[in-house]
Amino acid sequence: MTQVSFLIKQNRLTYQGRKYKIRIDRLQLPNGKEGEYEYIIHPGAAMVVPVTADGRLMMIKQYRFAVQHYLLEFPAGTLEPGEEPETTIKREIEEETGYRANFWQKIGSFFLCPGYSDEIIHVYLAKDLQLLADKPPGDEDEDITVELYNRSELEDLIHASAPTLVDSKSITAFHMVLKYLD
Repeated sequence: MTQVSFLIKQNRLTYQGRKYKIRIDRLQLPNGKEGEYEYIIHPGAAMVVPVTADGRLMMIKQYRFAVQHYLLEFPAGTLEPGEEPETTIKREIEEETGYRANFWQKIGSFFLCPGYSDEIIHVYLAKDLQLLADKPPGDEDEDITVELYNRSELEDLIHASAPTLVDSKSITAFHMVLKYLD
């Protein structure tokens, strides 16, 4: 992938949160026009599509305050400083589902919303799952339940005419792993 950089005329940090930063940069585009662009600086994330021995896809149902709904998602987590995506996702699958995977395969990566964030998500496939705990430990600020879907059930949820409440990163990851599910 070719990376293009624009002349930064000015930049300023407008907000430093617990995990994210918001910046506003004044840029000069290749056509000479200048403009201000605001975006979120994100440390990156990792997510996993866990597949059970009988071929079902393990998802979590989690309340997301920004949309005020429970969403279906594949387990995922933000990278901690200096942490490799493989470490992040192995921790997150255990915390969010109570399972450990004995087989891991990196599928790829994608930018989540490059119009306003530099977040990149690394996608993994996990198989040969081993139950560690009936109730996953989770984080104290999370309300999570584990749900299982076969491929056609999940496709129906994604393609429902009403809002599906399956988040976009999970839809993307699902399509990325389809060729590995057969």
